[in-house]
Amino acid sequence: MTPDRLLDRIDSPTDLKTLDDEQLQRVAQEVRELIIDTIGEIGGHFGANLGACEIAVALHSLLDSPADKVLWDVGHQAYPHKVLTGRRDELHTIRKYGGLAPFCAIHESEHDIMGAGHASTSVSYAVGIKEAMRQALCPDGRVVAVIGDGALTGGVAFEALHNAGGMDLPIVIVVNDNGMSIAPNVGALSRLFNRMRLNPKLYHAREEAEEALTKLPAGIGKRVERFGPILKESLKAYWAPGLFFEELDLAYVGVIDGHDVKAIREAVGEALAAERPVVVHCKTVKGKGFAPAEEGGLEGMEKWHAAKPGSVVDGTTAAKKKGMTAVKATPPPQYTTVFGRALVDECRRDKRVVGVTAAMNSGTGLNIVQKELPDRYYDVGIAEQHAVLFAAGLALAGAKPVAAIYSTFLQRGYDQIVHDVCLQKLNVVFAMDRAGLVGDDGPTHHGAFDISYLRCLPNIVLMAPRDEAMLLHMLHTALLHDDGPIALRYPRGEAEGVPLPTLPRPMEIGRGELLREGGERVAFLGYGYGVPVALGAAERLADEHGLEATVADARFAKPLDTELLDRLAAEHDLLVTVEENVLAGGFGSAVVESLADRDMLGQTRVLRFGLPDRYVTHGKPALLREEVGLTPEAVAERVAEAVLDPSLA
Repeated sequence: MTPDRLLDRIDSPTDLKTLDDEQLQRVAQEVRELIIDTIGEIGGHFGANLGACEIAVALHSLLDSPADKVLWDVGHQAYPHKVLTGRRDELHTIRKYGGLAPFCAIHESEHDIMGAGHASTSVSYAVGIKEAMRQALCPDGRVVAVIGDGALTGGVAFEALHNAGGMDLPIVIVVNDNGMSIAPNVGALSRLFNRMRLNPKLYHAREEAEEALTKLPAGIGKRVERFGPILKESLKAYWAPGLFFEELDLAYVGVIDGHDVKAIREAVGEALAAERPVVVHCKTVKGKGFAPAEEGGLEGMEKWHAAKPGSVVDGTTAAKKKGMTAVKATPPPQYTTVFGRALVDECRRDKRVVGVTAAMNSGTGLNIVQKELPDRYYDVGIAEQHAVLFAAGLALAGAKPVAAIYSTFLQRGYDQIVHDVCLQKLNVVFAMDRAGLVGDDGPTHHGAFDISYLRCLPNIVLMAPRDEAMLLHMLHTALLHDDGPIALRYPRGEAEGVPLPTLPRPMEIGRGELLREGGERVAFLGYGYGVPVALGAAERLADEHGLEATVADARFAKPLDTELLDRLAAEHDLLVTVEENVLAGGFGSAVVESLADRDMLGQTRVLRFGLPDRYVTHGKPALLREEVGLTPEAVAERVAEAVLDPSLA
């Protein structure tokens, strides 16, 4: 504890009320220093939180949370909010198993009004909450939504802005504008914000231009004046892009220095008093107060979006350790990196192949394509619906688009997958990174549902690689497929460490693979990450129980290899399916449905392993898999019990 640190006296937002502007500014800096020291040591979201310290202090000093509502979009800028709302001393547990949630979480604090981990949602929440207040369905209060300029690239944010203005709801929308989401923002909106950042006095320049035009000689000025509203609207659009919001019936205040607590308090205070929807535009610096991010330009901000454990010491980048170190074996590559490099190779093989991402270039591996083949790379911003539609348009024109979108984020484009891709049987490849349990980001980011939500759709092929070599073969197969959409899922983190092929080979759609011959008692049928789990369980059954199990890789969840499935069912007493997806509607369900439809369930018992019917918490993937019973040890133990006692299957 630092002597005389004001932050140590802040146990709830109420404690900010007695502080003056200078003291509040000091608290914001102390919050920033706490985040640098703590998150730099344990790892976690970093840059966006450093940029939001003054906004958090200003809002909580003005509002009476939780009676007044502060909605954070998205929660990776809400660490200062957590610190100020009674969780200061728990910050070191954030993202850890059993610790603070990585995003806002309703169960964690009465000050966390919503628990979204996907971007662009806060304004919609605010509109709904304020309308419920207006209808006297809950106690009245002030409502403020904080949204980043990156999140404003999401279409749902514009739907909410349009709704807020149309309903004339008295909410305040604070735009935390740091020019970044994770990577630099893209698109026309980003350019519009740049114009506002560069010269916040544009409004006055517009007024001067209007007056000068009306004073032109030879009667020109009078003719210009007769154009009236048409001319003024054109000049407004050019000179004062903040009036974009005004056209939606949202008052606009900006650009405010987002690191000046007093300025924010004044602007937000006036906005709250206006009793109408108001946008307060704050310019901030992602990574504020941490030199490697702040002074490293866009590259530094992107690098320090999240900090790795032990990456910061004494407020700066940790020095590399010197001296003799033990020689460590080279770890397996990350699945994301394998995919990115493979896609570059596929682009070079076929000029029709392009990569599409929704503001997740490095997270999906498309940053490799961006660097090596920039003309074959597209980032559409935080707009998954548009990403899928854009890919559909590319496919209609003969391209081979690969939409690389996290499993959990692809949920946001579901209607477009159903209506615009599958219905029209377009050749779009969906590459779903982060399938399964992703770890520290928790339930908002686990890719737990994609098998279930895609398997029911006509015309689509679903596949999942058991290792990095199979990922190359599957991507190649997907791009050769000319009979509709195809989706492949793969986990986050290190791959299995198998050699990569020099050239990928095409695979037969719907054909699985037998990996291990065993006895007649047990057969495992794994899908994706479920295959190495099944192989490990089979080894334990052999070593500990003398049970030699058969293991097969389904490779495809749709279409299933019914020939392989029939053989396993006919030749084994117990058929065990293993997947890293919810059991409801997942791969195991597909197996049971297939057997039932062909009246074959009487030939074998089926035991399914997967994720439970609940949202799994955050924590290291190994801990989470142990919790849900998706480890070789847990699977082997339960299978052994089922073989010894058939009633347990």
